[in-house]
Amino acid sequence: MDLKKLINKGIDSLSPYEPGKPIEDLERELGIRNAIKLASNENPLGPSPKVLQSIDAILKETHRYPDGNATRLKESIARKFNTSPNQVTIGNGSNDIIEFIARSFLSSGDSAIFSEHAFAVYPLVVKAVGAKGIEVPAKDFSHDLQAMLNAVEKNTKLIFIANPNNPTGSFIEFDELIDFLGRVPEDIIVLLDQAYFDYSSFETKDAEFDILENFPNLIMSRSFSKAYGLAGFRIGYSVSSEDIANYLNRVRQPFNANSLALFAAEKALEDDEFMKQCLHLNAEQKELLYYGLESQGYDCLPSKGNFISFDCKQDSRDAFNKLLQEGVIVRSLNVYKMPNHLRVSIGLPQENITFLEKIKLTQS
Repeated sequence: MDLKKLINKGIDSLSPYEPGKPIEDLERELGIRNAIKLASNENPLGPSPKVLQSIDAILKETHRYPDGNATRLKESIARKFNTSPNQVTIGNGSNDIIEFIARSFLSSGDSAIFSEHAFAVYPLVVKAVGAKGIEVPAKDFSHDLQAMLNAVEKNTKLIFIANPNNPTGSFIEFDELIDFLGRVPEDIIVLLDQAYFDYSSFETKDAEFDILENFPNLIMSRSFSKAYGLAGFRIGYSVSSEDIANYLNRVRQPFNANSLALFAAEKALEDDEFMKQCLHLNAEQKELLYYGLESQGYDCLPSKGNFISFDCKQDSRDAFNKLLQEGVIVRSLNVYKMPNHLRVSIGLPQENITFLEKIKLTQS
């Protein structure tokens, strides 16, 4: 059988997405104990105690299918953020939302725009549906919004904006973002990927869901994987017009979010005090990491997320492997066309101290 003749041509040139290396794999492969992982932008404090204290209740019902419409979680999101449940779409992580959008609005003959150094999943989903990806060169490791507007073609259906951007941490200020959205043609969908919104909004003014009233072509997605500490449950959502949400839900697979994830997200939304604790820790430790890295001579990119990307003064794959030998997992940004940059997630205080001690050893 010749698979080349059968395969979807859109995925023929793709490479699988590479997640951060698990701690268990590193410890098993190198015989290391007490390794630390600062690679995947996870919340080092984990989920809210309210999630952990009440999860037994849902475990007793795991022989039942989850709520296929995610009714309770949609209502909780709508209540907390003053929107309508009919505007909410639930995904198996916000990556699922990205896939829904590509499948809903792109096909062969269409094009989509994304920035250089932006989230690696954008070109993956665009190519997978047979559409053309238009990568716009970044400006100072951030979105060049004017260049993205200039890149619009007659067949452009979709623009991806990550704010804050992963992996660079760059942030588009509110007024600049609103100006950009006002200049995007109304027949082009814009995905505003706000996976790190909780961190950015803690530090500065960021876009809330009320701007959807002025931009009917806008979809705003967020995640429970980062600040809410639910990465292992895979749960995310988008808020858009009801018309757009209706189309996204047409391509959403039945029961795409499991019962534990739906329940955990609902409980996590209730714990504002724990969220404040997480955001305070991130802001404090991020400043200490900046100071520690810059005092060692590293050039760091400004970040509004829970991570810092920095020039490691060598091939990042070499620095990455040296840190692995020391029991520290970070992220090489070679795949993002940033061959000399590493990304480190903000961890617990002792994890950050250990990282700063070990990064010194990569300079030799």
